[in-house]
Amino acid sequence: MTSESEPNIRFRRVLLVGFMGAGKSAVGEHLARQLGWRFRDFDQEVARRIGLPVHRIFEDYGEEVFRIQEERIAVELLGADRAVLSSGGGWPCRRGRMEGLSQSTLSVWLRVSPEVAVERCRQSGAVRPLLEGDDPVAAATALLEERRVFYEQADWSLDSTAGDPEFLAERLARQIRTDPERPIRE
Repeated sequence: MTSESEPNIRFRRVLLVGFMGAGKSAVGEHLARQLGWRFRDFDQEVARRIGLPVHRIFEDYGEEVFRIQEERIAVELLGADRAVLSSGGGWPCRRGRMEGLSQSTLSVWLRVSPEVAVERCRQSGAVRPLLEGDDPVAAATALLEERRVFYEQADWSLDSTAGDPEFLAERLARQIRTDPERPIRE
């Protein structure tokens, strides 16, 4: 279904934020299908445009180059209509980004514990430069604590361990369609 046939959808886009391993991409893909919208992932776009996986961009050019590219892509994607967007875990963590989202953007924080995030990253086989070291759970705990103040600014929040990605997407889609004025805070 499209938003034209669903007058209750007042948002033009949904932005999923949260820590690495929270399930932003998986939930985002399902949510986009549920709403009949497009799905775009900030990290995937940076990697596609530069021609390297994210971990190689960090290794070869450094985090700052990645963040500059991420910001350029975010500005572009945050203007898209009928889109579900997955930000990188660090994108919301600069002053003004979450506060600067338009009224037509619904932001959703997918919450995850450091332990679950590390386990999910291990299971996926993804290289996560910010979690390298002897104690990735301790690194994740510290980083998540730094980022929490930014993630908490999202309009809605949802525990990403409360079900599989398809279930979480269905939960979000149902709320978007039926009662978008009542925030999810679970």
